[in-house]
Order: sequence, then C-alpha cells, then structure tokens
Amino acid sequence: MLDTLQMLVTIAVIALATFTTRALPFLFFGSREPPTMLAVIEKNLPPMILLLLVIYCLKDVQWLTAPYGIPELFTIGVVAGLHFWKRNAMLSIFTGTVLYMVLVQFNVFSFL
Repeated sequence: MLDTLQMLVTIAVIALATFTTRALPFLFFGSREPPTMLAVIEKNLPPMILLLLVIYCLKDVQWLTAPYGIPELFTIGVVAGLHFWKRNAMLSIFTGTVLYMVLVQFNVFSFL
C-alpha cells in the first residue's frame, strides 16, 4: 500500500506529465504550421482508436454459442445508425453503452 506522501508524489508526477504532453504542441508549433505528417495523424487517429476499441470489445464474444454475439452486433448497428443520423459522438457512445448493458443484464436474447 502507498502512504499519503507516495500517493501525492504519484499524482503530482502524473499531473505534470499530462500537462507537459498537452503543452508541448503549443510550444513547438505555436507560431508555425505543424508538419503534414502530424496533420495526417491528427485526422486519422480517432477512427483508428475507435476501430481498436471495437476489435477489443468483440474479441471475447462467443460467436458459436447462444446468444451468438447478437447483443453486440445489434448494439453496433444501433450506434452506427444513430451516429450517421445525429453525428453526435457522445450520444452514440452513451446510447450504445446503456443499450448494451440493458441487453446483457436483462438477458434480452435468452430465447436463442
């Protein structure tokens, strides 16, 4: 277990590292345009991260046993449709989370 001083030092180091990573781009590129490679990364990183999250979430789905991944696929379909319709990431994320939790907790697809 960490004592109080160790916890405070850990929190301070994490806060400093977070602040530094947020401030460095402004220090390096405050007066000039960032390199084109950085612009490409900035444009493509969010979809890549979301794709990795989807893959991670689906890695343990039992596709050959009931309910055959139907809650996951149903939720993905609803989230994708909602996002294309409303273009609101927070609405899509929260709706998908709540919908999936309801489907799993109430065992909606238990008839399969």
